[in-house]
Order: sequence, then C-alpha cells, then structure tokens
Amino acid sequence: MLDAELLARIQFAFTVSFHIIFPSFTIGLASFLFVLEALWLRTRDETYLSLYKFWMKIFALAFGMGVVSGIVMSYQFGTNWGPFSEFTGGVIGPLLAYEVLSAFFLEAGFLGIMLFGLNRVGPKLHFTATTMVAVGTLFSAFWILSANSWMQTPDGYVIENGRAVVSSWIDAIFNPSFPYRLVHMVLAAYLTTALVVGAVGAWHLMRDRENRAAKIMFSMAMWMAAILGPIQIFAGDLHGLNTLEHQPAKVAAMEGHFETREGAPLILFGMPDMEEEETKYALEIPKLGSMILTHEWDGKITGLKDFAPEDRPNAAIVFWTFRIMVGLGVLMALLGIASVIARLRKKLYSCGYLHRFALLMGPSGFVAILAGWFTTEVGRQPWVVYGLMRTSEAGSPVAPTAIAGSLIAFVVVYAIVFGVGTAYILRAMIKDPRSAHIPEETEILRAGGRQSTAAHPPVAGE
Repeated sequence: MLDAELLARIQFAFTVSFHIIFPSFTIGLASFLFVLEALWLRTRDETYLSLYKFWMKIFALAFGMGVVSGIVMSYQFGTNWGPFSEFTGGVIGPLLAYEVLSAFFLEAGFLGIMLFGLNRVGPKLHFTATTMVAVGTLFSAFWILSANSWMQTPDGYVIENGRAVVSSWIDAIFNPSFPYRLVHMVLAAYLTTALVVGAVGAWHLMRDRENRAAKIMFSMAMWMAAILGPIQIFAGDLHGLNTLEHQPAKVAAMEGHFETREGAPLILFGMPDMEEEETKYALEIPKLGSMILTHEWDGKITGLKDFAPEDRPNAAIVFWTFRIMVGLGVLMALLGIASVIARLRKKLYSCGYLHRFALLMGPSGFVAILAGWFTTEVGRQPWVVYGLMRTSEAGSPVAPTAIAGSLIAFVVVYAIVFGVGTAYILRAMIKDPRSAHIPEETEILRAGGRQSTAAHPPVAGE
C-alpha cells in the first residue's frame, strides 16, 4: 500500500514531467521565431515568413499546453504540500510572483499581437511583440530556476518562528547553484528546440531535397547542435563541480560510489544496490571519475557510506537517469560534429545517413531534460529543501485514497488532452512548410510601404 507522501511525490513528478516538456520547447522556439522574423524583415525572403507561420502555430499550441499543465501543477503546493508552502512561502512565493509579473504578463501581453497581428499591425510592432514573447520565456526560466535552485542550495535566509524568511534577496535569488542551473537549462531548451527543428527539416529533406524551407530549417538546427552541443558538455561539467561542492551525496549517487576513494574510477555501467551498499557488475575506467569530478587524477570522492542511511538519495534511480542524460548529450554533440563534416563536404542536404540520424534524435532533447530533472530532484532526496526540510515533513495530512484518486484523474485527463495536442503538433510538423499561406500582398508589408517579394523582388538598396 502506497502512503500519502509517496503518492504525492508521484503525482507531482507526473505533472511536472508533462509541464517541463512544453516550456523547454517554447523557450527555444520563441527565440527561433524571433530569428526567423528578423531574417524575413532584413531580407524580405518569403521563405522565412513561411517558416515563421509554420512554427508559430506549433508554438501557440505548445505554449497553451504549458500554461495549462503549469496551473494544475501549482495547485498541488496547497493541496498536497501545505507544510512546505508554509515553511518556504516567504521565499518561494515572491520568486514565483516575480515570474508571473515579469514573465507571464509579458508573454501574455504580447502573445495576441504575435499570433494574430501579422496582418494588422506594422512590422516593427509585430517584431517587438515576437521579441517580448521570446524575452518573457527567458524571464520565466530565470525565476523558476531561481526558486528551484534555492530549494537545492538555500541561501540568503533566516529561520523565524519556524519559517524561512529572506535576509538578502540577492543571495536568495543568486544562490550558489542558480547560475549553473540557469545556463544548463537554457542551453538544454535551445538544444531541444534545435533537435526538433532539425528532425522536421530532415523529414522534409528525405522527401524533397530541393525543399528550400527544409534546407533552411535543417541548416540552422545543425549549426545550433554543432555549437551548443560541446558548450552544454562544458556547462554540465561546471554544474557537476558545483554539485560536488554543495550536494556531495547526490554526486556519489550519480556516480554509483559507495566507498570514499582517492583516484576513484569512472563507473560506466553497473547496478547500484542500496541495501548491500555496492554497485554490482561495475564496468570501470580507473581514476577517470576523480579526474572528471575534481580535475585531479587522485582527487577524493566521498562515497554514500559516509552519509547516514536516512540522508542518502536513491542511487539506483539517479545513477541511470544521469547516464541517460549524459549519453544523449554526447549523441547531440556527435550529431553536430557530423553535420559540420557533411557541410564541409557539401553534403549537408544530400546525406541520407545524417538526415536519419537527425530524425532519430528529434525527441532526444525532451528525454534528456526529463532524465536531468529526475537526477536533480531524486538526487536531492530525502530533502525537499536541502539541509532544511525533509520531504517527510513537507506533506499535508491528506488521505492516500484522495491523492490516488486525483492522480488517476490526472493520468486519464492528461493522456486525452495532451495526447490530442501532441498528435496535432506532429501533424502540423509533417506538413510542407512551403504550404504556409502567404498572401500576394500582406498587410504587414503594406504598413511598411512595401509589396510582397513574391510580386516585387528586392533590389539593391531597397
């Protein structure tokens, strides 16, 4: 029989897993739309406008599903996690309020113009709207990651009457792990979007290698993979060093180390056993673990046995989710490298193997983000606020049957609503981007005093 705490954790994990997929996609997609519109306004090439319209429809639906899933998730703080909300409300509450005021209102205020104003407002105002939506998504990531990072590495607070109260907003917002998490997450969002755009471009190139819109999508996506893939690995390394400093038990679980060792090996694969306190069937590379984590061959890595049993995260889960994330990150970097080689050989648009590789990697960004999120959150256990409040202390006195009933309802409703939404997005992606409707003369170009390039090609100096 599952208890209320575990059911509440499962419910939150289920809803947040659905939610994180959509913002991680829209953060990158909003910036992609910004670039597409900027290129269209600069060049008057209607292919960029076609791509803008093509992806704007997908963005609108993904944004809507992200908002809906976020609202459902937030209610659980009051229903299932009352003591947590009471303890952290003075810190988490304002941070989430800042996210609404500076990000959600900015997105909502300009989203209507972005989605429906293309033929109704001037080009500068519409581009401003697209820009504000893109900036709003980044502001949203800023505040959400700040709140989550405070739960991982709390700072800038004092405890008054059993509650956390902010003593320094600078220290609370820019807590020790926040810069690393923000960079890592934003890069992950951009890579996720690039992989989806690249997969869609590859899909259409496999059907028509002369499809110019598909060429543009694929080329831009592969540049992002080639540039951001290695940068993400470097950012992940810095994040790992920060985690080792502030959450050594999490790192020990991620690496599958139960014994404290100097010159610790890198365990590639194995089966961590929490009861027997060892990683069975370990495939190791001598000393490489210490080199990666401490940048010294004989660096000391603290094992899980140095922590009290009740303070240890579940290595059996964290060990594998971490490897899924890292493995997919390596494949992303390899895709970027392969695209550079194909580009240099003038085969970027004709290499079938590369296109199939890109198509297979399309959903990998979402899987990597979920794996990374599980690593972060499960690795924080048994703490809901690291070192301050245990998860067992954070739950509301709710009957397990009530939580189980709402969890079942969430699973059914999410499967229907988000299943239909995802199917619609996939159907939109397989449509030819050149089929996006472009009037002979758009109102936005009228507002700018120009005709559509379909009727009036640009000339020098125009």
